Amino acid sequence: MHCTRTLSVAAVALTAATAAARADDLTLCWAAWDPANALVELSKDFEAQSGNKMSFEFVPWPNFADRMLNELNSGGKLCDLMIGDSQWIGLGAEAGHYIKLNDFFEANGITMDDFLPATVKGYAEWPKGTPNYWALPAYADVVGWTYRKDWFDRPELQAEFQETYGRPLEAPTTLDELMDVAKFFQGREIDGKTVYGAAIYTERGSEGITMGVTNVLYNYGFDYGTPENPYQLEGVVNSPEAAKGLEFYKELYDCCTPPGSSDWYMSEDIDAYKSGQVALQMNFAFIWPGVEADPNVGGGKSGYFANPEGPDGHFAQLGGQGISVVSYTDSKDAALDYIKWFAQPEIQQRWWDMGGASAMRAVVENPDFATSQPYAQTFLDSMAIVKDFWAEPAYASLLLSMQDRVHSYVVAGQGTAQEALDALVADWTEIFQDEGKM
Repeated sequence: MHCTRTLSVAAVALTAATAAARADDLTLCWAAWDPANALVELSKDFEAQSGNKMSFEFVPWPNFADRMLNELNSGGKLCDLMIGDSQWIGLGAEAGHYIKLNDFFEANGITMDDFLPATVKGYAEWPKGTPNYWALPAYADVVGWTYRKDWFDRPELQAEFQETYGRPLEAPTTLDELMDVAKFFQGREIDGKTVYGAAIYTERGSEGITMGVTNVLYNYGFDYGTPENPYQLEGVVNSPEAAKGLEFYKELYDCCTPPGSSDWYMSEDIDAYKSGQVALQMNFAFIWPGVEADPNVGGGKSGYFANPEGPDGHFAQLGGQGISVVSYTDSKDAALDYIKWFAQPEIQQRWWDMGGASAMRAVVENPDFATSQPYAQTFLDSMAIVKDFWAEPAYASLLLSMQDRVHSYVVAGQGTAQEALDALVADWTEIFQDEGKM
């Protein structure tokens, strides 16, 4: 009996040693923001199940693209798993940075039919419209709006707005209504403090103003090519209607934003809203759990609405990311195990519950989802109208041009909207010609 027990302990020790020898240290790279903190907590389940150890490299959003694209382009081994931005998927696929996941998905019963179609197209596919997958949808995100519901509900403001605009003061459904609301609150005194209409994206250095202005441009007819010709820029990017959309965004910036907001992106908008400076905030949906939890603006003081429609469309700028296995990893099998673990419905449900944003249909199409959080229905409404920026391998160059042309017009006041978009067409044409696409 004693001898048998000794053998059992030895066998257990050998099994543990074997498992330890197989265990990997995985590093997951992503942006530094609230959802990343939730993923650290969620991933403890994977560590417990697999024996692998998770490390994380999180980089603030303004530096995220430069840091991580440099890492990928240099063939670096820092990241085993990358939650890369949606626009990187073409580069990741064509430059060989990401492992193609089709065979792995098939072998493990993972189907893209289980995820929201917009996120599969936005985060996983390359070329777009083909069943070639380089990522698993990881974090569903979209630009939407937050508003001070407690201010909107004040009887004296409701009466004044009704008198001025002939309709109730409520969440706007069109861009023109949004402009009215922003103008109504601009410079108004509320609780002894001067407040402003809206916090919008104006940031120049990374992607901010592009991620903002597209929410208006799309709804004024701006598009990336045509169904017949994906590189048809003339008359599409710079149509007279698109120019009107750019003029609208500039008017919104000029009339209705706080002083000093010429270089704002996600964090600045959040700060302005939480500190009670603005009635409206443009921002990605990832901020909504934090808004609800905030002592100043949470607990029913805030409301949420999808990006309003315009005269020529109803779209919202897609955010969010897919998770990919970096091709330079020395721990491919363990990294794929993480993808398999993350793709489980119960893990995806916990991801939503902990402050993440699942793209899995079993989670978001659950009858209880729309009432699970005050912003859940707005999230669903917003994800149904998404459109994304270019995901071409030359994405970074395309983005830099748009940042420059749009910021120079909207914020710096240089030239006209038409001239800005004409110049953007010239820039993009040169880039695509260099790429051999035109």
